[in-house]
Amino acid sequence: MTLKDILAPIAGDMQRVDDVIRARLSSEVVLINEIAGYIVNAGGKRLRPALVLLAGRALGSRTAEPELLAATIEFIHTATLLHDDVVDESGLRRGLKTANAVWGNAGAVLSGDFLYSRAFQMMVDTGRMGIMKVMADTTNAIAEGEVLQLMNAGDPEVTEERYLRVIELKTARLFEAACRLGGIAADQPQAVQDAIGLYGHKLGMAFQMVDDLLDYIADPSVSGKNLGTDLAEGKPTLPLIHAMRQGTPAQATLIREAIERGQVEKLQEVLETVESTGAVPYTRALAERYSREAVSALSEVPDSPYKKALVELAGYNTSRVS
Repeated sequence: MTLKDILAPIAGDMQRVDDVIRARLSSEVVLINEIAGYIVNAGGKRLRPALVLLAGRALGSRTAEPELLAATIEFIHTATLLHDDVVDESGLRRGLKTANAVWGNAGAVLSGDFLYSRAFQMMVDTGRMGIMKVMADTTNAIAEGEVLQLMNAGDPEVTEERYLRVIELKTARLFEAACRLGGIAADQPQAVQDAIGLYGHKLGMAFQMVDDLLDYIADPSVSGKNLGTDLAEGKPTLPLIHAMRQGTPAQATLIREAIERGQVEKLQEVLETVESTGAVPYTRALAERYSREAVSALSEVPDSPYKKALVELAGYNTSRVS
């Protein structure tokens, strides 16, 4: 089953979200329109806005508010991508040149700032303090996660626990927020918002683990990302952490030095070590565990095509190839 098939129940909603995005991107500053439009229209799964819609509809919202909130989430996510690519000095994303590669670091960072501030303008339009609090806390957590990741770069001593904390802050919290916004839009009590938020959190953890795994096993022509990008940036992700833990002393030394120096020239040896130490099934199994926990969090959500899509998303994530 494809992602398009899974998201079929909200296809019309997603089209309206695109309309909101185009309308709210508008700025009198031409460069902002160019850069923000380039990134937003560059493709991607649009999972985070889809989660707002699926959660909201599954919990009973039939208004247009989830569409506005979905666009808000996409703006914040896009802003983080703009900033991440500058920090990581990335030249390619989804097979296309990054905004910083096309327009330079300053333009990319400042356009990201525009998207952040525009997102908060849109949240104010809802008049819901609960939405503002969720997103204020979330954007703060994302910033903390990015700084932690920066501190971990080039450090082979990073433990699995430290790795999990980074992905919790920089990825899972935004997935969680997307689902919480759906619960708020549906006027659900706090306990229901917490449950749907837990689904998003667990799904986000699994999503990032799969992303990190794909950096070592994906087909670049499908994923749009070169193998070893994380290694080149010195990121000690779970496949490498496990490979160091389970490998021979020589293999552990190879991985340690590759992380410390960003040694992509030894990528083939690293890939072989990741494969031989069982890092691939280990990472995938942990992602699958988080996905099962995500589905369990939906136990009190009534059956509907929207809930079915949320369940299917968890399964899709752990089997995806890009």
